[in-house]
Amino acid sequence: MSQASQSRTKNTLNRVNRSRSAAQGGWRSSVHMGVLAAWVCLMAFGALVVWSASLTIADASISRHLLGIGLGVACAIVIWRSDLRELANISTALLVIDIVCIFLPYVPGLSYNAKGMTGWIRFPLIGLTFQPVEIVKLITVFFMSSLGAQYNGRIDTVRDYLKLCGMLAIPFVCIIIQGDLGSSLVVFFAGAVVIMMSGARKEWVLSTIAVIIGLVSLILATDSIIDGMLGDSASLIKQYQMNRLLVFMDPTSSDSDEAYNLLQSLIAVGSGGFFGKGIGNATQSGSGFLPEAHTDFVFALLSETFGFAGALLLLVLFGILMLSTVRVAIKSDNLFLRLVCVGIVGMWMFQIFENIGMCIGLMPITGIPLPFISFGSSSMIAQCCAIGIVQSIWRCRTKSA
Repeated sequence: MSQASQSRTKNTLNRVNRSRSAAQGGWRSSVHMGVLAAWVCLMAFGALVVWSASLTIADASISRHLLGIGLGVACAIVIWRSDLRELANISTALLVIDIVCIFLPYVPGLSYNAKGMTGWIRFPLIGLTFQPVEIVKLITVFFMSSLGAQYNGRIDTVRDYLKLCGMLAIPFVCIIIQGDLGSSLVVFFAGAVVIMMSGARKEWVLSTIAVIIGLVSLILATDSIIDGMLGDSASLIKQYQMNRLLVFMDPTSSDSDEAYNLLQSLIAVGSGGFFGKGIGNATQSGSGFLPEAHTDFVFALLSETFGFAGALLLLVLFGILMLSTVRVAIKSDNLFLRLVCVGIVGMWMFQIFENIGMCIGLMPITGIPLPFISFGSSSMIAQCCAIGIVQSIWRCRTKSA
């Protein structure tokens, strides 16, 4: 072979190698590996916990849990390949979609009652059920981010700040009307994080917190009077919700179901020790003492099965996920997408703190699932969609993306 031919062959091989490297680099640059690794590990850990629960709990179907993971991963991939920047221009449409989703469970033919609450829909023909409020959390984050991005990182007047607070109050109140206090608090906290990161002044935020505390105290005081005069049906806060607050303040002062649940959860967490009792040996959930062990109190089940080491690993994975998502927000050139990222972090942060906190007596008991761990396809699909959103933001992090 002549020297010229060898040179042409070498150049061709170099171009092929460069093309392959570019293709590989392009794929890697469009996926944030920290978010991906934490997500996969959390889903695997959650599947292991649910499988361990399925050995003794009939309702903890591992096949249904894996179906939720499969559907969630498919949704995440679709969202990852989408450009979400145009959503910043449709705030009104997002609010309408938000409200429609909140009240969708009341549409005849779709409504499905579960655990005494009409918060689910059942799809005709296929029979699958879904809880729309899980998607509402994400839609609200987009809605508030689209409004917050209009101020370019600085809210100059109290009027604009109150306007944002008033817009957040719309989905918050609608969810309360539906009867889901836990989800309304998630929406409120995630939206509040977006407002603060939109450029709200510190003194405004602190004043708002003080007003909220005062209103809550007034509602509790007024509600006790209404309850004594007209009965529980006329109260703003139902008896079971009041029981949860009383149990939170003093678990030994009540003989209600909420007090029993908390005490059993504390026993489960404490009995796990450092390395846990092992898969299939969680006596509190396996013997039926711990209610909702695979859903609301899944952290107690995890702690009893895998001990302090397992709980610590879970917190580390959550920490990696949220810190990686914050890095995605920092690297993004688009203010709207940055606000979406921090809103999702706020959503995760509140759900994690509330779910784990209620299992160890640090927070009142609510029906908030632990992201990626609790059994339930609705929550799993919504959380996977959140991952797809974060990865899409990373893929479109520069103006030229």
